[in-house]
Amino acid sequence: MGTAPTQCPSGITANFHAKFDNRTEFPSSSFPSTLNLAKLSIHPNSKGLVNRLGSLPDIDDLFWEKVPTPILDVVESPVHLKSLSIKELKLLADEIRSELSSTMSKTQRSFKASLAAVELTIALHYVFHAPVDKILWDAGEQTYAHKILTGRRFLMPTLRQKNGLSGYTSRAESEYDPFGAGHGCNSISAGLGMAVARDIKGKRERVVTVINNTTTMAGQVYEAMSNAGYLDSNLVVILNDSRHSLHPKIEEGPKTSINALSSTLSRFQSSKSFRKFREAAKDVTKKIGKGMHELAAKVDEYARGMMGPPGSTLFEELGLYYIGPVDGHNIEDLICVLQEVASLDSMGPVLIHVITEENQGSEADQKRGTVELQQEGLSLNGFYTFSNGDSCQTYSDCLVAALIMEAEKDKDIVVVHAGMEMDPSLKLFQERFSDRFFDVGMAEQHAVTFSAGLSCGGLKPFCIIPSAFLQRAYDQVVHDVDRQSIPVRFVITSAGLVGSDGPLQCGAFDITFMSCLPNMIVMAASDEDELMNMVTTAAQIDDRPVCFRYPRGALVRTNYPIRDRNALEIGTGKVVVEGKDVALLGYGAMVQNCLKAQALLSKLGISVTVADARFCKPLDTKLLRQLCGNHDILITVEEGSVGGFGSHVAQFIALDGQLDGRLKWRPIVLPDNYIEHASPGEQLALAGLTGHHIAATALSLLGRTREALLLMC
Repeated sequence: MGTAPTQCPSGITANFHAKFDNRTEFPSSSFPSTLNLAKLSIHPNSKGLVNRLGSLPDIDDLFWEKVPTPILDVVESPVHLKSLSIKELKLLADEIRSELSSTMSKTQRSFKASLAAVELTIALHYVFHAPVDKILWDAGEQTYAHKILTGRRFLMPTLRQKNGLSGYTSRAESEYDPFGAGHGCNSISAGLGMAVARDIKGKRERVVTVINNTTTMAGQVYEAMSNAGYLDSNLVVILNDSRHSLHPKIEEGPKTSINALSSTLSRFQSSKSFRKFREAAKDVTKKIGKGMHELAAKVDEYARGMMGPPGSTLFEELGLYYIGPVDGHNIEDLICVLQEVASLDSMGPVLIHVITEENQGSEADQKRGTVELQQEGLSLNGFYTFSNGDSCQTYSDCLVAALIMEAEKDKDIVVVHAGMEMDPSLKLFQERFSDRFFDVGMAEQHAVTFSAGLSCGGLKPFCIIPSAFLQRAYDQVVHDVDRQSIPVRFVITSAGLVGSDGPLQCGAFDITFMSCLPNMIVMAASDEDELMNMVTTAAQIDDRPVCFRYPRGALVRTNYPIRDRNALEIGTGKVVVEGKDVALLGYGAMVQNCLKAQALLSKLGISVTVADARFCKPLDTKLLRQLCGNHDILITVEEGSVGGFGSHVAQFIALDGQLDGRLKWRPIVLPDNYIEHASPGEQLALAGLTGHHIAATALSLLGRTREALLLMC
């Protein structure tokens, strides 16, 4: 296939551009037509992006402090990178970094990972021919420069907004995104599948996957690497090493260094001549036989391992040819190594170790980002801040306060945390009880079984995992915890809709998949008081597993009292407001929306009971019978998928005969589709879970359809 010239990039522009224009393997029809950025037109192969975005905002609204970007302005798609010189590519990196800083500082999300990957992104698109070649990313936070270079530059201010760009790679958004970034750790598996499919179909495109430090905490990465080594398909894996570590003490130790020697060795390792010599040596040792091939392979592996950084032989053992470390901010070195790797048709899987710095960029850009975050009232320290300087605490702050209170009374309480990022409030517990806090990173399966082991050893583990991440460890929840009735206390965070993170981190399914387990106690907190009570309740359960969920975001009230809590009686709910016409039975955070519906209905002369179920399993059957007996209408409301709380209620009241008479029952759950990123309020409206939707449902059941329609107008 046509690739960039294998020479290192001094004087590269004219030579490569001429060869690129005269390519034969990639006809012009294989490449997307360019994007006219001035007109904000989108490539026709963008798979409905224009339709999703609707009317685009005015350019003046998008760039409030437009920084001059003369080179970026002429790069309408990755193909235009091919004509730039190394000097121009370096200037382009500065322009992208400046634009990211000015644009993304208006959002609520960190963009440091993308700042670190700017040069790497440019080099990838310079050497490889996307979208024919496939470039896969594990983490969406690294891909903002990629989005800018692939026709989505002027839409970046819409990132994570309703009908705007996704915060992750998305097959539905762009043909340059061959696979959607999940929680991380999926790119090598997906990339290997694409590489094998390519080989079977006799095609020749390159497949490149980019992973990072957080990704390497997940077991799937090593499973995929091992399989890639076994299958020996051509695959390029890039480890974007931003030197992150879970443990500060490790970070303070020696770091992989980049110097002239390591740069030279990386170029030598990736060179065509060395690789050909190596392949020829393999053939010779195979012919000699008598174990000579295996011996030579070990000598080669350990010799290069001695030259490489600590841990490099791990990738060799898994079957990937290690190259590195490479300076991730040296475009010339990056292009040279990538060109050499891309030039070989038969190379097997290769891992390129790239060292980057997340703080790369000018001090002015960093300062401007911080100032603009503060001006916009965004989270800088774990709190939600407002324009007047006030702050409100989150459910996570409340959780940590309760955990600290319980841990002070009981030395057996420990905390295990798993996920991509740790909530800042958890650091308070970590600082207070450093020997009783374990952050395992993106290793949810290990976290669950590790917690089971802690419990078997006589401790009381609270295993904190976001709802969408707990899905990964469900097999361990079933076999290693519930089947053995081991008392692990699962704290399910980010339950329900999660706003700008869209469907990727939406906690839609935990009620359903946890409540079907025979030994599991399943709870949900309706407010901060209930959350603290559930922490106390879970701490006292020592004969079976228990879980409780809470949503992302601010508390219902800002002044919850820090005091000793009473454990809840297992399987008991409570009536919050008494009424006689309609019963609203809320589960978890939806109790608050039931109260909003009650306020709306009371203005229309309708008397409403609002009850807080608290427990999905075991159900409060006494409360259910009371609600069914005293009301003609029962509506259950939950921020979860079908099969959850409402289904358990339906099972009971059907078997109990409550549906045989006058009672009308309706469940309100999340719709049977993925709700795209938007603000939390917009997502609730799309899901039909607002107070207005609940009130309208009650009015319809009362036969007051016109009023229901007016309420929704």
